[in-house]
Amino acid sequence: MSRILYEHIDLGNDDVPKIKGTRTKVVQIVLDKLAYGWSPEEIHFQHPHLSMGQIYSALAYYADHQEELDAEVEKGLQEMDITRERLGPSLLVKRLKKKGLL
Repeated sequence: MSRILYEHIDLGNDDVPKIKGTRTKVVQIVLDKLAYGWSPEEIHFQHPHLSMGQIYSALAYYADHQEELDAEVEKGLQEMDITRERLGPSLLVKRLKKKGLL
């Protein structure tokens, strides 16, 4: 069985897909597209250190591994919710509530 290779994507020892030669995770590019609706050109504008080929490769990798990357995003969101709940409201929120501003 042959393995599909993505020219600009590398899986490190942690099995996290990253853009080769950078510390940029594929999921970061995907979240820019999903959260902000950015086109590949806008992603390039926001991340000028990435080439258009790298951006398209990240989006292609996501298209082929969507379920796995969506699960990674969901896990991160759940961990963030747990941390927020554990920490409680920030000092700023507490002060604003005390002054009746929230």
